[in-house]
Amino acid sequence: MKTLAELGLRAQGGSDATITGLSVDSREVKPGHLFAALPGARVHGGAFIQYALRMRAAAILTDAEGAAIATDELAASDAALIVSQDPRQTLAQTASLWFGPHPETIVAVTGTNGKTSVSTFCRQIWEAMGIAGVNLGTTGVEGAWTHPLKHTTPEPITLHRVLAEARANDITHVAMEASSHGLDQRRLDGVLLTAAGFTNFTQDHLDYHGTFEAYFDAKMGLFKRVLSEDGVAVINYDDPKGLEVADICSDRGQEVISVGHYKDARLRLTGQRFDATGQDILFSWQGQPHQARLNLIGGFQAENVLLAAGLVIGAGAKPAEVFAALPQLGTVRGRMELAATRDNGAAVFVDYSHTPDSVATALKALRPHVMGRIVVVVGAGGDRDTGKRPLMGAAAAENAEIVIITDDNPRSEDPATIRAAVMAGALNAGGTDSITEIGDRAEAILRGIDALQPGDALLIAGKGHETGQIVGDAVLPFDDAEQASVAVAALEGKI
Repeated sequence: MKTLAELGLRAQGGSDATITGLSVDSREVKPGHLFAALPGARVHGGAFIQYALRMRAAAILTDAEGAAIATDELAASDAALIVSQDPRQTLAQTASLWFGPHPETIVAVTGTNGKTSVSTFCRQIWEAMGIAGVNLGTTGVEGAWTHPLKHTTPEPITLHRVLAEARANDITHVAMEASSHGLDQRRLDGVLLTAAGFTNFTQDHLDYHGTFEAYFDAKMGLFKRVLSEDGVAVINYDDPKGLEVADICSDRGQEVISVGHYKDARLRLTGQRFDATGQDILFSWQGQPHQARLNLIGGFQAENVLLAAGLVIGAGAKPAEVFAALPQLGTVRGRMELAATRDNGAAVFVDYSHTPDSVATALKALRPHVMGRIVVVVGAGGDRDTGKRPLMGAAAAENAEIVIITDDNPRSEDPATIRAAVMAGALNAGGTDSITEIGDRAEAILRGIDALQPGDALLIAGKGHETGQIVGDAVLPFDDAEQASVAVAALEGKI
């Protein structure tokens, strides 16, 4: 238990209270809890203050609007009231103090694509160096300690509890994904970062942010607000926004490690040679040349690896030890993952590419590894940014010989309407004459694999590591990699 004063909180009237726990869901309030009534997209949390008080909450954290909603209930209660201009940020900082110390070294990475790969590569580098590390994000908590997560960047109570538990389990290093939603909602505030990274910026999540400007500004919260002035910023200079991000960081006094093909990059990628199982890369650090073997498919993976290397260096590791670890890196689950191989040698890959840019990037990156044709199975999610659907179809048609458009996670929308938008983009692009619509995802994968000839490759785009397909309110069991393996076995007569 802690008092409000120990949590850095000051209640109206100067009253103090002893807190037994934190809640953001009124149904989870226990006697003595601090209940955070936060502004929401549809309903303000202030509407639930009355229920929290009935459960004997000792304190309410909210903003002026939330307090106004529950004026009568609060007046009739002896619960302490904390009114904050930014209750989300206050909750995050409170949660940090409540749960206690985090692992000593934490890095975070933001960007439209590549966050999971970069954070996982950070963890793998630390592991190769004998350091107990984890990556935290879309795939949960992975590494020397594991824990499931529901969101890429969990809400503050969960996030700070997990970080404290990681430390209790002897984890010293953490690499986090920082989503735009999480940054906009102040979920990472209260996390002390050593370094932060930026991968890229392309269209996504406009259904939430509304504009590109708001989307970009949300991501920049990682550098403007969460990373301290003495932190290290690791930035992909190959992205059009890279130099702008660097200016933001330099203005705050943060050290910048530039990464990419850019001629003045501190960690510069200077050459790549591709083969069927991976690539050899040439790169330089501070002008000194290095070479490494990466058993990873896709040219963009080299950029992800070097960004991860920059983060690990920025967090205090010796560059020579970091570079020695690179050949030990393995494929990230659902990211250009080799899911199956046909008897004729044709390969099937699964990738979490679910934006126009990531679909195009994945297909272009696959090309140097493939002697024959590229087949792609692609769709788009429902209840999300509708503007990117035709762009995803166009990206597929412009970069593959055979395109099969199917369902992704339709959610509450009509799947046929979503497919029609993706199909329209593919047909307008005109890159290929072979464009087919197959709604059933399992059949689409089977048909794609059946089309593979020697030297060909199939990319199943969109769902990556996910093990379910969201249709309406139901989550149906579905794993792209597992489905690919079953389809190959069936076509080869092995089942």
